[in-house]
Amino acid sequence: MRVPAHEHDHHAYGHEHSGAAGGLRHRLVHLLRPHSHDSTDKIDSVLESSRVGLRALWISLLILGLTAGLQAVVVVWSGSVALLGDTLHNLADALTAVPLGIAFVLGRRAANRRYTYGYGRAEDLAGILIVATIAASAAFAGYEAIRRLLNPQPVTHLGWVAAAGLIGFAGNELVARYRITVGRRIGSAALVADGLHARTDGFTSLAVLLGAGGVALGWLWADPVIGLAITLAITMVLKDAGREVYRRLMDAVDPHLVDQAEATLRTIPGVRDVTAVRMRWIGHRLHAEANLVVDDHLSLLQAHEVAADAEHQLTHAIPRLSGATLHTDPARHAGDHHHVALSHHRRADPPASQ
Repeated sequence: MRVPAHEHDHHAYGHEHSGAAGGLRHRLVHLLRPHSHDSTDKIDSVLESSRVGLRALWISLLILGLTAGLQAVVVVWSGSVALLGDTLHNLADALTAVPLGIAFVLGRRAANRRYTYGYGRAEDLAGILIVATIAASAAFAGYEAIRRLLNPQPVTHLGWVAAAGLIGFAGNELVARYRITVGRRIGSAALVADGLHARTDGFTSLAVLLGAGGVALGWLWADPVIGLAITLAITMVLKDAGREVYRRLMDAVDPHLVDQAEATLRTIPGVRDVTAVRMRWIGHRLHAEANLVVDDHLSLLQAHEVAADAEHQLTHAIPRLSGATLHTDPARHAGDHHHVALSHHRRADPPASQ
């Protein structure tokens, strides 16, 4: 018997904060705004998380766009290739808000008979575009640094170059903290990856200061060498972001979540065993499936009640779990091989009513 999950509003406070304070806050929120089993609550929850994600993206776009614009002015004045690489990378980072924004808008669309799980996976496609953007910026920054290393050119307005590096660090770190915090809260791997990207950009912006200092000492090679160092840093970000997006595309989840789900299901009265737990991300929401073993003597209604209770408790226990499908097996017929045997038996000896 399969019991479709009712959808739940998870209330971020109850899942994101642990300890006595977090538990008290969760209980107060639950008392004042109880969990609902209406499917519209799930839609409202997804829409709200999408709105939060979009707000984070557009604010990030504004901050990084302003940062890159200020740096670009100094690049024209100074001719610093290190600052040029940092500016282009900041601009590329700002523009990644566009595919993510489109993905969040698509994610609001309701599921239909073709896309039965909805459009949440658009975020994963956006993640691919972000990784490609990071790779392109790394390639271009590396090319420019090598070209300038082979053909050294003077760098002027060193004070402004240093100031632009500080501006780049401040803008990127602000955006990084904001994106990572929001991405983790709504469960968006793409937004977290974008935040990690911005964080490394901030530290590479500081490297521009070293290049300016080296040029001030008469080392013309310092500027392109720092440009190569920035390229290496971008490559490290590319590796981390690519790994996160790959795992999401391959339906990878944190094994701790699976352990937590299984442990929760085993505590449900009437559940004798849990034979399988599967979880996957759909956008920034989780979906779970599980097989439960129950007593043979339970009626259809009683087995349904066990499964409904298990599903309800599971959605409370697992952060960002928007739905679960639970299958119940009587103890003596547990396991997929028994399903095959039962099917063959029914068709070989159909019930009298047939």
